[in-house]
Amino acid sequence: MQDKEIHKIGLGGGCHWCTEAVFQSLRGVLTVEQGYIASEGINASFSEAVIVHYDRNVIPLEVLIEIHLLTHKSTKMHSMRDTYRSAVYVYNDEDTAFAKAVLNTLQKSSEERIITAVMPFKDFDPSREEITNYYKKNPNKPFCERYISPKLGELKNTFAHRMVDF
Repeated sequence: MQDKEIHKIGLGGGCHWCTEAVFQSLRGVLTVEQGYIASEGINASFSEAVIVHYDRNVIPLEVLIEIHLLTHKSTKMHSMRDTYRSAVYVYNDEDTAFAKAVLNTLQKSSEERIITAVMPFKDFDPSREEITNYYKKNPNKPFCERYISPKLGELKNTFAHRMVDF
């Protein structure tokens, strides 16, 4: 049996309740921290996001990025992009180069321009405990049924082999 190769990546794009549920449903994801991530420069403000701790031997970064693009509006600019920044937040230069290469590869097969940016991780402000694990605690609430369940259904259609029983 291979040793775990634990890494982390920040992902933002839509509501962090949705993003949290998507990544909690994947094999190889060990922990998902829900909250707000800040980068630098014009992206120094906090935006809803998650930090995903994962085992690269089970789920590679390129798959996490592909799933991220699939489960949020990664090609749409809208008035709430400051709150819901479409981003991959990286912790080191190696992941920066790799994430950019993955996005470039995925862009080649997309008819629409992917707006998701690779940004350095600078700071994290965790969500209040009452709203963490939101979908797990509230799967039948209207928000979950309207927004999260369809994302999990779409994920299951494409990546069922990557999902855990949720």
